[in-house]
Amino acid sequence: MSVLVVGVSHKTAPVALLDQLALDGDGVTKLLADASAGDHVTESTVVATCNRLEIYAVVDRFHGSVEELSRLLLERADEPAESLLPHLYVHYDDGAVSHLFQVASGLDSMAVGEGQILGQTRDALRLGQESGTVGPVLNSLFQQALRVGKRAHAETDIDRAAPSLVTAALDAAAETTPVAGARVLVLGAGSMASLAVAAVARAGAAEVVVVNRTPEHADRLAEEYAVRTAPLEALAAELAAADLVIACTGSADLMVTPAMLPARPLTLVDLALPHDIDPAVGALPGVRLVNLALLGERLHAVTAGQEVEGVRAIVTQEVAAFLTARRQASVTPTVVALRSMATGLVEAELERLDTRLPALDAQARDEVAQAMGRLADKLLHQPTVRVKELADEGAAVSYAAALAELFSLDPDAVQAVTRPVVGEDPRGEDPR
Repeated sequence: MSVLVVGVSHKTAPVALLDQLALDGDGVTKLLADASAGDHVTESTVVATCNRLEIYAVVDRFHGSVEELSRLLLERADEPAESLLPHLYVHYDDGAVSHLFQVASGLDSMAVGEGQILGQTRDALRLGQESGTVGPVLNSLFQQALRVGKRAHAETDIDRAAPSLVTAALDAAAETTPVAGARVLVLGAGSMASLAVAAVARAGAAEVVVVNRTPEHADRLAEEYAVRTAPLEALAAELAAADLVIACTGSADLMVTPAMLPARPLTLVDLALPHDIDPAVGALPGVRLVNLALLGERLHAVTAGQEVEGVRAIVTQEVAAFLTARRQASVTPTVVALRSMATGLVEAELERLDTRLPALDAQARDEVAQAMGRLADKLLHQPTVRVKELADEGAAVSYAAALAELFSLDPDAVQAVTRPVVGEDPRGEDPR
């Protein structure tokens, strides 16, 4: 079984195409259900953010799985399949591990080093766990990816050295509308909206108003930052009073259209996919639109120099350690089965000895048993140590298979070692 990633992101596709592929919560759940139903898929989950959509799966074959998962993404775009296909990317096995670790650490984000992706990675793991589609392989991989992301932020200054998407958006907006002293309208109440409210409040906005389709969510966000809320029905009036609008609702429908805007200068920031704000507003006199397409161009060349290199070094180290541990774990069933076979042979010979020499005293029998055990251990020591060492060189599977073949190990005995313990929670938690 190997890990396969099929996806599309801001690095491989224009924002207009990502806009078509943007999914709400129900859409992500449906995509996960479709992926898990694949003929060659045993585990799966989906990472869905404003600038990426990726399916992670444990598969028993490569080609058939790539075709199945690619088709699921192609079906969700309005574009013909042949025009979308060049924008998809595929990572397999070791490459899939490296890719996820880079994603979780923020190296693959539009705003390099941003920390929000850690929560989104955690959400993907939780979604798969709650849906029953994540098993021991993806659970282990995602748990380690989260640890890598946390380590990257803890051991480097990537958070301060690299701008967040919200920070970059506010910097761009400030070219026409500085936040300090401005009346800011925030559309949405999710994690991105929370970051936006916190940022404009720190920057000295004169007033911050939160509008959301679910009033309870808006109220919670407003209470946390001591700002005002307004009902969705009052959106037109709030737009008329605002200097700066930040939209990040995740709605499937447009929240702001040209007809809703006042005839005066206004700066709007659209951080949502699909768009919250009709791109046509950018053509209105005095209106400036900052969206993901513009931010993508600005952030493309932004790196945090030494900090980014530090995170890359951490990711490289963690990928190597994870792959080594995985290869070593892959030989464990064969080693255990080999030692179990040797133990069985020793016990069989002792039973034969008891039959042929029934008068043998207990002390002598114990000496013979210990001698036979030591001999079996010495004979097996070098092969088992060497096969684990060879795991570091990437040849673990072939050498383990050779051991199994040379010693005629029962395949069922090897497989039994790899089965989860009855009652074991695939999330790695004690079910009790």
